[in-house]
Formats: sequence, structure tokens, C-alpha cells
Amino acid sequence: MTFQGHPAEAAPSPTSGRPTAARAHLFHQGTVDSYRHLLAAAVDRVAHRVADVDRPFSGVTPARLAPEVDRVDLDRPLTDPAAALDELESVYLRDAVWFHHPRYLAHLNCPVVIPALLGEAVLSAVNSSLDTWDQSAGGTLIERRLINWTADRIGLGPTADGVFTSGGTQSNLQAMLLAREEALAAVARPREDLLPRLRILTSEAGHFSVQKSAKLLGLARTAVIPVEAGPDRRMRTAALAHEIARCRRDGLIVMAVVATAGTTDFGTIDPLPAIADLCRAAGVWLHVDAAYGCGLLVSPTRRHLLAGIEQADSVTVDYHKSFFQPVSSSALLVRDRAVLRHATYHADYLNPERMAEQHIPNQVDKSLQTTRRFDALKLWLTLRIMGPDTVGTLFDEVLDLAADAWRLLTADPRFEVVTRSQLSTVVFRYLPTEHHLADDANLYAREALAASGAALVAGTKVDGAHYLKFTLLNPETTVDDIAHVLDLVADHASRYVRTKTAAETAVPPAGVAAQPCHVG
Repeated sequence: MTFQGHPAEAAPSPTSGRPTAARAHLFHQGTVDSYRHLLAAAVDRVAHRVADVDRPFSGVTPARLAPEVDRVDLDRPLTDPAAALDELESVYLRDAVWFHHPRYLAHLNCPVVIPALLGEAVLSAVNSSLDTWDQSAGGTLIERRLINWTADRIGLGPTADGVFTSGGTQSNLQAMLLAREEALAAVARPREDLLPRLRILTSEAGHFSVQKSAKLLGLARTAVIPVEAGPDRRMRTAALAHEIARCRRDGLIVMAVVATAGTTDFGTIDPLPAIADLCRAAGVWLHVDAAYGCGLLVSPTRRHLLAGIEQADSVTVDYHKSFFQPVSSSALLVRDRAVLRHATYHADYLNPERMAEQHIPNQVDKSLQTTRRFDALKLWLTLRIMGPDTVGTLFDEVLDLAADAWRLLTADPRFEVVTRSQLSTVVFRYLPTEHHLADDANLYAREALAASGAALVAGTKVDGAHYLKFTLLNPETTVDDIAHVLDLVADHASRYVRTKTAAETAVPPAGVAAQPCHVG
């Protein structure tokens, strides 16, 4: 097959008599030259696009882009890889959201480091599956080594273990599964009697995946009890103690407390030592969702912010948030490897019990997934090329930047800020003189900014009011970038307020009803 994608003249296979044209697309020893050329062409396309990007987003809407995608006839192949890449430009690359751009300030998406991209290229080509040893060999050992390294960084102790997952939601789900099974095993009563009585306590600022996990695990609709957070948006330990005692009085079983090390909106870290003390005294499973805050594990200056995490029974980490890894790269860690048995099932064709007796390491014995990518390779090459201190330094830079952004906003009378983050988020809003227009003005500003493509910011609600949010994960972002985006937000919001105020105060001619205001 040439680079242009025209297969060599079909010839009968010496083994089957079937034409070989289709097989020319397979990756094997006879097609490595095509692989080299085609991957180089794709890398070149992306590199040129990244080099030329002048804004994080094109501003395209679903209504504009969907027809282009819908027009693609998937039953009529282009055959030419170059033509396929041209088409990809119009349906994807041209309008992609670029997390590497310094004015992408929206969600927990990080720019990625080049060693991790190297790992992505290798793992995709080899295509190991991390469910059994006989599908991965060294891949299994590399993943296990990284799990042990992370557990050591957390301080979980000599019996710790874990497994890579698709993300924080899956990690939290598995943690809640393990906590549920441990809670049920501790009470000698039928499961059907106990399930409706199980409760999970988590901060009102915690991640929604806790509620989703409870639903998937068949718990009661009221199973997740939000615990009050203080003005600093951290779980109040007095409120947690109250809820634990109340559940006990009401005959309910607290199967887990979920503390957060880096809330999605506020970047705050719950008081882990005090929460751990309460859980230990009550005999309750403590899970720490450190999907965001796990970057502190390698921070040269802020590791102390995670004090108390070493007392957790399970921990979620998302390397694809604060270790600058491509999606997906996450893990669930547990203090006691024995609890992972709750995810273990043996299949004769895959991981029969005799393999465990022979000490053959099959990661499927620990995982909710069966087939699973070798995502650990990205982190492995990152650590081997850059080292953990370098990764931690990058994370420290964005935390410093968030502190600068907070200072900038608190000094700017156009805005109000909710609280100072311990990590790298800043929740704020434009505050017009006409306070009743604040919600709509901020919603409009966010949408107008995205439509322009000049910058992207996130939105959230605080006490029922609409706010904007910076999530800073790019060390290339500067204070000047943030100041520029704030000016753009203020310009859009103030334009909305002026137009809306003019419409509200206009006196229509006699007999003519006032028309609603639309800001374009």
C-alpha cells in the first residue's frame, strides 16, 4: 500500500486464496512503511494546527457543524488517507477545543506533556489489553509498579494496591462498591434488608459521581446525604459528626464518608485529618476523591495540603487532570488489597482460579473493566523522561497562577469572588450596578465569549446564583491572559446590561406594547 492509500494489486493469499487488498490496511511487518508515513502525516497535521491556533475554539455551534458530519457517507470510503485527513480537518480539527491554548480557562482539562504523547503512540500501536498477563506481559508489571509508586506517595502502607481506571467517576464507583460490600459483610443480615439502610456522607460541594454511584449500586434514593460546607467550601467536621450520629440513632448504616481533595468548583480540600479521625472512631470507610488534587503528591512545595490522605481506605486519582496526561489516565488506590476481591470474577476462558494459585498477575481480578487500554504507559514514560518533581513544578505553577488571578479579581470592582482556592480554580462573577441583571449578564457573557472563540470559561451556580469559573491548568497561561479575558467578560456583560436597561426604561408609544430585549 502506498502512502496515498492505494492498495497494491490484489493477489491471492498463499494460505487462503482470498485477495490481500483488505489486509494491506492491517498493521503488521509488511505494512510498517505505510504506518510510518501515515502516522507522520497525521502528526504533521496536528503539529501545524497547534502551531497556527490563535484561539482556543472556533465558536462553532452544533447546528452549524452537525450537517457537515451528517453528510459523510460512511459506506463509501475515501480510500486515500490524505483525503481522509482533509475531511477530518473540516469535521473535527478545524473546530476542536484546544486545551493547550493559554486562554482555555474552562474545565478540568489539562495540556499534555510530550512524553505522554509518546506513550499514547506506542500503546495504541501495540494494543496491549491489561486484563490478563497473556495479553500484556510487561504492561501488567508496569501498571502494578505505578500503582505501588502512587500508593507510596499517598502513604497507604505495605498492603496497598489498586488499578488504573477510565476516570474519576469509575474510580469513585468502584470505591463505593468496595465500601458497600465491606459494610454488608460486617452485618449478619440479608442484603435485601440492609441495602435500603446504607448511607454515604459527602460534602455538599463534592462530585456528582457519588450520587450516580449510589444509583448504580442499587442504594436508596436518599442514600447520599450532603454534609454542610463552610464559607470556605470545605466540609464542616461538626456537621459530619452530627450526620454520623443521626444516622446511627435512626438505625441507618453509614457505609462510607467521601472527602474531597480538590472540589471541582472551588478547588478546596476537606479537612482530611479530622474527617479521618471521625471515620476511624465510627468504624466507617473513608474514601478520598483526589481526582483533582492528586497533583499535590508530586508538588515540591504543597504536598502538606494532602495531610491525612494516608488514613483513607480508598483514594481516587486522575493523572489526566493534574499530571498533564492525555485522557484517560486514572486510578483507584486501596489501603488493603484484600478488598479488591469484591470486583473479582473468574472465567475459565480468561482468568481461571488456578492462575491465581500460580501467582499469575491478571489485572482483571481487580477491575470493573475487562478489556482495558495500557494507559499506564503514558505516566510511565512521563516519569522516566521528566521525573515527578518536574511534573509537580508544573502543577505548582498553575496553583501560583490561580493565586494571582484571585488577587486580580479581588482588586477589580467589576467582579466579586466566592472564595480563595487551595488549588487552581477561581469562581467569580461580573457584578453590575443593576444587581437583578447579574445572573443573565454572566450567562450572556459566557455564551458570547464562547461564540467568539477568543476564550473559554466555565459556569456554575453558588447558592442559586450564576457564576463564572476559571480552571487554570496551563502553565503557559499568564496573568496578562487572565486580565484580557476578564476585560472580555466585562465588555460582554456590560453590553448586555446596557441594552437590557435601555429596553426596560424605554417608554413605548401609546398603544404599542414594549418588545422583549434581545442582545445580539
